[in-house]
Amino acid sequence: MKNKIIEHISGIIFVTLLLFGFLSFYNTSRAREQERQSSSIRQFIEVPISNINDPFQRALLKDVMNVFYPDQADKNNQIINELLSTKENEFNKKLQKSHLEEHLSISKLQDLLWMLVKFLFTYIIVMLLTWYGVQTIAVWRFISKKQALERKLQLAFKKEKLSFGKKTGSIFNSIFKSIVYFILFSPAYVIAYSIRTEFNTDSLFFMIILGVISNGLLIMYSNKFYAFLISESRKGYLDTALVKNLNSSYLYNSTSGIPYSSIFKFRKNFKGHVFQHIFQNARFQYLSTIKEQACFLITGLIIIEMALNIHGYLNYEMLRQMLYKNYDVVIVIILSIFYTVKITEMLTDFLVYRESLKYENRS
Repeated sequence: MKNKIIEHISGIIFVTLLLFGFLSFYNTSRAREQERQSSSIRQFIEVPISNINDPFQRALLKDVMNVFYPDQADKNNQIINELLSTKENEFNKKLQKSHLEEHLSISKLQDLLWMLVKFLFTYIIVMLLTWYGVQTIAVWRFISKKQALERKLQLAFKKEKLSFGKKTGSIFNSIFKSIVYFILFSPAYVIAYSIRTEFNTDSLFFMIILGVISNGLLIMYSNKFYAFLISESRKGYLDTALVKNLNSSYLYNSTSGIPYSSIFKFRKNFKGHVFQHIFQNARFQYLSTIKEQACFLITGLIIIEMALNIHGYLNYEMLRQMLYKNYDVVIVIILSIFYTVKITEMLTDFLVYRESLKYENRS
């Protein structure tokens, strides 16, 4: 565990130094370029000219230059043209960037902190909901498969056939699943743009909903959890559990089955049933994928905020500051997102380490 902590801290330090090094290099390069461009007129840059388009001031400047620097009329004209062009560019830049150029300050950091709080709140809520949803969908799917198998065996034993009503219900169930899969695999911006005329898509609640149901997050990771359940259900320790007289039926209406309500609990517990061991081992294997899921989720939230142009949110602010080339603000935002990822990874590693102690009987 110590090695992993050192690895995470080293990564944080390296990326932080790298980004601030890039910022320093960019600022230095830009300053040198500006200095090189203005070197020929540096000594004249402070010459007061209130209106560069005034012919009188232009003529006056030319006469003054010819008085102080006689016998170089052509060079004086060149210097005057460069000086006037530079002052015009500076004026236009100030006019254009009067509301665009921003630098790090206490007030700006406070704004970014509030945006980060909203981002973290959304991220944590969506992470908890997907953690619950992934397990619930996988468990529901696994138990449904087991129930279908048990029913088929019962029908085969009784030599009965499925009724027309059950066949029709199965068809509608398949259609419903297809629609749900279509929605869950849809990109967030597609869902948002399709309903944004009906709902306020700038709300935090809408962000959370999009984060949960879009981009295939739930389906992809519920499939992973389901694969872990299938893998564990085929292992030999289940025979030992059956010998210990644990319940093994997956039917809801059976006294030895699984209670329907236990599937939808946040902290799932199937005590007294063989599925408890399957679930616990699958859950332990799934813990390591939380880091991958967190990165996937954060990427999705970034895309949602940028694609929907949601003002006042962290990632849209990053996009806006990149457009205006306020790279010091951009780097602070990138670092805040990076730190969020690294903290998630550290917490996941600690959780896996703590769970592994239980399996090794060292806790």
